[in-house]
Amino acid sequence: MPPKAAKSKDAAPAERPILGRFSSHLKIGIVGLPNVGKSTLFNTLTKLSIPAENFPFCTIEPNEARIYIPDERFEWLCQLYKPKSEVSAFLEIHDIAGLVRGAHQGQGLGNNFLSHIRAVDGIFHVLRAFEDPDIIHVDDSVDPVRDLEVISAELRLKGIMNLPRFMQLKDIEFMEKKIEDLEKSRRGAMTSS
Repeated sequence: MPPKAAKSKDAAPAERPILGRFSSHLKIGIVGLPNVGKSTLFNTLTKLSIPAENFPFCTIEPNEARIYIPDERFEWLCQLYKPKSEVSAFLEIHDIAGLVRGAHQGQGLGNNFLSHIRAVDGIFHVLRAFEDPDIIHVDDSVDPVRDLEVISAELRLKGIMNLPRFMQLKDIEFMEKKIEDLEKSRRGAMTSS
C-alpha cells in the first residue's frame, strides 16, 4: 500500500457541518436559570424520575437520557429488507444545571455548567413564566424576559452563542410578535368553542 499523501498547507480545510456535529444522533441540552423546571421537563421527556427539588443547584452533574424517535418509514424499511440489526434514530437529552448571572466568570460553578453546554448540539431554553410563592426564584421575582437576557448574555459572554451550531434569536421583537400571534390564535380558539 502506498504511503498517505502529505497535506499541503494551502489545502482548503475540510468542510464542517453547519448545524450540529457529524453524528448519527442529536444532543440537546436543557438550559435555564436554577429552579425553573429543567429537571421536570427532562423527567417528562424521558419518563425518568431524577430529583427535581425546590432549591437551586439540585442538579450539579448533567443527567443524560436517550429518547428514541418512532419513525414509520424506518419500521417499514426494516420490515421490507429485514436487516440483521436495527438502529432507530434517537435524541440525546442533557439536563444541565442552572446558570446564574456571572456564570461566565465562574459564579455558581458556571464554568463547569457552560462547558456542559458546549458538549451539546442545540439547546432547549426553559423559562419560568408563572408565579408561585412556594417555588424559589433565584432573582426573587419572575420575569421571563430578564431571565432570557441573563442566560443569553452568559452564553454570549462565554462565546457559546457564536458557535455555528447554535442559532440565536437576536431580535426580541420577533419573539414578542410570535407571542402576540399565539395569544390571538388562543383567543380565537376560545371564542369559537
